[in-house]
Amino acid sequence: METRANYVLIGAFTVLTTVLLLLFALWASKFSSSRNWHQYEVVFSEPVTGLTEGGSVQYNGLAVGTVEDLSLDEHDARKVIAVLKLKSNTPIKTDTRAKLSQQGITGVPFIQLTGGSPDAPALLAPADGGLPVIRTEPSALQNITDAGNRLVAQMDQLLSDENVARISVSLDNLQKVTTSLSERRQDIAQLIVNARDATASLKTTMDSANGAIQGIDQHLVQRLPALLDKLDATIAKLDAAAGNANAMIAENRPAIRNFTQEGLPQVEPTLVELRALVRELRGVTTRLDRNPARYLLGREQPKEFDPR
Repeated sequence: METRANYVLIGAFTVLTTVLLLLFALWASKFSSSRNWHQYEVVFSEPVTGLTEGGSVQYNGLAVGTVEDLSLDEHDARKVIAVLKLKSNTPIKTDTRAKLSQQGITGVPFIQLTGGSPDAPALLAPADGGLPVIRTEPSALQNITDAGNRLVAQMDQLLSDENVARISVSLDNLQKVTTSLSERRQDIAQLIVNARDATASLKTTMDSANGAIQGIDQHLVQRLPALLDKLDATIAKLDAAAGNANAMIAENRPAIRNFTQEGLPQVEPTLVELRALVRELRGVTTRLDRNPARYLLGREQPKEFDPR
């Protein structure tokens, strides 16, 4: 009985030791995993169709981790929260961006990390103990989708009923103009011929005018030296005449000054007497014209006898 009790104790101790060793191994593996891997959170505002848990995470084309969990935001179902498990040596900075990408056109979607300048600080966990959040940017597929949506909206606006009606009217008017031009093609051809002839005549006229202008220019250029010589001679003569006049004035300046000071005051009374004499002569002439006999004989002109 005592031997059987020892076996029970030994078995229980063995089982307990094995369990403790397993728990230590799990703890050690988890601790080692937490040292070699870091978790980050990415919030997408676009659909992540095709992305699954365990999907690849790449940094500039190199695999650096996996997608550990995918879930919808409890407060906004339009957003998708992805938990990333990345290698601890992955340089995640504050300017690192995440976007959804895929290998080829129909390949498996994955998360692509880009950016991360050397001067940017490392991305750290927030103070509340949550996971550090990597900001996102629109994927190429999302950009294409947005561009397609804008294009469809613009096409809808362009092809509205009002614009379709206007295009129809414009096409009808264009058809009418085309028909009218087709009916008058002979007139248009004649108009083109006349325009060609007028252009040729205008060219001939311009050539003649250019020739005449060139001839005038050459004649003017040839005569220009002689004209300049004559102009210089004339200016020299005028200069000499002005010099002679200045010399003459300088020589006769005393006489001119004497005349202006003494002669001019004497001229004024003479002019007054001449003016009075002219008035007297004008009065004599008037009287002679009116009654010459009376003025000469000092009496009235005899009247002719008028028998009655």
